[in-house]
Amino acid sequence: MSMVNAFSREDFERLDENERALIARREKVLGPAYRLFYEKPLHLVRGEGVFLYDTAGEKYLDAYNNVASLGHCHPRVVEAITKQTAVLNTHTRYLHEGIVDYAETLTATFPEALSQAMFTCTGSEANDLAVRIARFVTGGTGIIATELAYHGLTSATAEFSPSLGESVTLGPHVRTIPAPDAYRNSPEEVMEKFGRDVRAAIADLKRHGIKPAMLITDTIFSSDGIFAGPKGFLKPAVDAIHEADGLFIADEVQPGFGRTGETMWGFERHGVSPDMVTLGKPMGNGYPMASIVLRPEIIAEFGPRARYFNTFGGNPVAAAAGKAVLDTIRIEGLQQNALEVGGYLRDGLSSLSHQAIGDVRGSGLFIGVEIVADRTTKQPDAALTTRIVNGLRDRRILISASGPNANILKIRPPLVFSRENADVLVGALDDVLKSA
Repeated sequence: MSMVNAFSREDFERLDENERALIARREKVLGPAYRLFYEKPLHLVRGEGVFLYDTAGEKYLDAYNNVASLGHCHPRVVEAITKQTAVLNTHTRYLHEGIVDYAETLTATFPEALSQAMFTCTGSEANDLAVRIARFVTGGTGIIATELAYHGLTSATAEFSPSLGESVTLGPHVRTIPAPDAYRNSPEEVMEKFGRDVRAAIADLKRHGIKPAMLITDTIFSSDGIFAGPKGFLKPAVDAIHEADGLFIADEVQPGFGRTGETMWGFERHGVSPDMVTLGKPMGNGYPMASIVLRPEIIAEFGPRARYFNTFGGNPVAAAAGKAVLDTIRIEGLQQNALEVGGYLRDGLSSLSHQAIGDVRGSGLFIGVEIVADRTTKQPDAALTTRIVNGLRDRRILISASGPNANILKIRPPLVFSRENADVLVGALDDVLKSA
């Protein structure tokens, strides 16, 4: 399976001489594993707020980048990083008040039971550490994830990240289950089916002599196609893994930090209690940092016996960046903005009358638009989806696509996105669909 919305060699000859030369240099020195977005790749040189700028000074509305979740180069984060870099940057084996202050501020945003944090540099590392802990605590090795999940790039996490493609082999201890598709199933079916599928996966692991260790889900199912509801459908699945003496890991790398609007963390929308929560990308608004937040009893035995250290994870500069992110979300009311502007944007997208729009779904500023060839059969239309994504790029608006059939527009703008920005996006999508 190729990456959705990727530049291909077929597009190479359409580019100008300078672009072809830069791509050739890039391929020579970076090798063949890297990918570029869009049929006509972007050459970006600057970012500010919700906008990115290319070499010609053209401005692009960024409706996709959740790494800079507060907007590109947010001055509060830039100042915090710069100030701390000029003073000290070491690691967590020295006492540092800023690291402890940040951990206290971070854990205070979670339910009381989730009160301890362990820091890494990437979400992949966070999920890798979660696997180590889960296996230590449960004595099991079995992992349950969804069919198109993405949880990381380390050897351990790639084994339960099917979205990496068929060439990346899933582990023999991994079982995948369908994502909870509320577009093709009724809310009642979704509530019942997801829990039933987890129980079937647990039974299959046990039948093969594999003890379950964990169920892990991205709580808005970003790579699977963006499924936010009905609220509560995670609970039967979480109950099932707990009954099997396994742990539930909520992967909040994409839906966390207020993005879903209703709650700070995606799992809270479902009324469930994770054993561990993994964080990443938006945590430092571009500064590389990630974390696990977990129940103290989960780490009580692992910590003294296995220890943990990460040279750069949770360093003073990272702590300063992370604290600035949390302060900004609070001071600027960005969770509420995600709720209000996200609702406004979904309403605008839903108002478009094009037959190709089969479903508009999501929560806050995380929205999926399912593109179909036929609303009655709900047949996916990947080709049209590709034209839409690239048509918006030509109109200087950036989104991407996801889902098992590559037919779901993935809209995930910075939390500072405004109603005016939403109007521009909706109007451009309307124009693209009229000309598609």
